[in-house]
Amino acid sequence: MNRSFTSVALRVVLISTFCSSVFVACRKDSKSGTDTTGGTGTTTAVTDEDSLKYLMYHTMQVSYVDGGRSTTTSLPTYYWYSQVPTLNPLSSTYATADALLEVMKTYSTGTGTTALDRYSFLDRTGSLSSALQDGVSEVNKKISATGSLGMEVSYASDGTKTYLYILYADKNSPAGLQGLTRGDEITAINGDTAISYDGSSGAHTTKVVNAIYNSSSVTLKVTKGYTKAVNTYTVNAGTYNINPVLFDTTYTIGGQKTGYFVFYTFTSTINTQGAYTNTKTILDNLFAKFKSSGVTNLIVDLRYNGGGSVTTAEYLDSAIAPASAASKAMYYYLYNDKLTANMDEAGLEASVNFPSTTGGLALNNVFFITSKNTASASELTLNNLKPYMSVKLVGDSTYGKPVGFITFTINKYDSTHTEKYLADLYAINFATQNANHVGGYYSGIAPDQAAYDYINVPWGNTNDNNLEYIFNYISNGSFTRASARTATSTLNLRASIPTSIASPRFNGMVDYRLGKRLKN
Repeated sequence: MNRSFTSVALRVVLISTFCSSVFVACRKDSKSGTDTTGGTGTTTAVTDEDSLKYLMYHTMQVSYVDGGRSTTTSLPTYYWYSQVPTLNPLSSTYATADALLEVMKTYSTGTGTTALDRYSFLDRTGSLSSALQDGVSEVNKKISATGSLGMEVSYASDGTKTYLYILYADKNSPAGLQGLTRGDEITAINGDTAISYDGSSGAHTTKVVNAIYNSSSVTLKVTKGYTKAVNTYTVNAGTYNINPVLFDTTYTIGGQKTGYFVFYTFTSTINTQGAYTNTKTILDNLFAKFKSSGVTNLIVDLRYNGGGSVTTAEYLDSAIAPASAASKAMYYYLYNDKLTANMDEAGLEASVNFPSTTGGLALNNVFFITSKNTASASELTLNNLKPYMSVKLVGDSTYGKPVGFITFTINKYDSTHTEKYLADLYAINFATQNANHVGGYYSGIAPDQAAYDYINVPWGNTNDNNLEYIFNYISNGSFTRASARTATSTLNLRASIPTSIASPRFNGMVDYRLGKRLKN
């Protein structure tokens, strides 16, 4: 959570701005005698929420350092800070820091009139940082128990009727340990069969969302994949060590060895202590297997991957890239004008290069399976490879998030200098471009070949529409098939309804290293 750098800087901000000459002004419900934020000058109760509002605004719009610690007058961190007008963060107009942040995001219009920032948010539990950096499942703050069930669900349709399916389950999660996986149909929840799709905010859908994502325990009646065996499972929420690889295998297509794996989250390869994580071990073993098998094509399934740590994106790019990419630019950072002018002082970097030796795979093509849920670090990964090798996208357009976060932990100090955690701030701090300076894909990256997501088809099955197109390309050099697919009703294929249930998982990319490098 980078508290080592942020708590010191933000303590200085809090003392110098709120407390002036007396520490007592920082106590909850005490009064600040001066409004230094451009407001009316009336007294304001310095509650925890006031402190969070002020410190969030100051970090984004003014500087992440204060009290004479910076040689520059200001170092705002928000990527679009120059477009946000001067606001009074202590105004009663903003009931919460979240409300203030939502207003600030509306000014991120770029060259158009539509706000580009769909991403910035506050994490008030700190669990996201632990999940992404240390690979421990995120705490579900909406339920009394810690952890989660460890699976996601979605509705699907065969053209006449809707069905509820498990999209995926982490192998180490409570759901995964009971054998629940993609292609399993849920026919009843807690004995209730009234779970058919009735719109994204319908009573049935809301009931499903609450049972799967906001409950500490659920009982599911499930029809298992193609076997059609019917079983009942009681799943209790819990914490677990994340395994980001849901499935992997190797195919022989047209005489060519082809590796395939499903990757659902970019948990970091380096933890908060600077040690290698379980994610790195899993990926090391996976790519060693692909290399020993002599794969000449690789399929990376990112259809449900909303991103995570950029260190893992760099790992994947380094493992996949050809030898010709060694030591060359992998991607470039773009910051706001103030941070750009002071990169050396701030400890930021302008670019990231491939290592001197890449992973050793000699690939003809790398294929990425994508969807509207493929975001941020996923998009960074595939975009970085495009200047160096044949990259093909199959599925649907990606989410569209060419920007990322440097985490700021906001703490409050009372009159006894006791530290109190308030929130982790995830506000957009940088954009990225590949070696050809291609980025800015706010509307998503379009696929080379559109394909359906039939979610009743198990991982790796040849009836997966995405794999069908990819296998055809490997065999024939073209996605075009000799004959059209049989009607979905004949094959009993059920296509995902992508907007039916929104994923509760994190969507974005975080560079924790930049936070550690920022100099106080």
